[in-house]
Amino acid sequence: MARVVVDVMLKPEILDPQGQAIARKLPQLGFDGVVAVRQGKRFEVELEGEADEAALERVAKIAETLLANPVIENYEVRVL
Repeated sequence: MARVVVDVMLKPEILDPQGQAIARKLPQLGFDGVVAVRQGKRFEVELEGEADEAALERVAKIAETLLANPVIENYEVRVL
């Protein structure tokens, strides 16, 4: 059994209000020196068998179809 991670992030040109809210709050909580925060999503997908090239392509298709909105988000597929 293999575990594959899909990280989904807003594209750099897309406004991230949640990340901005976190960045503004950090100094109030005593965390100085943080310039910016971007928030995203992480999915762990367990597969039967090995995480070969075909399996990673299948997970990428899942990410593109269901886990991410390719218009505003980028995703990365990697073996855990």
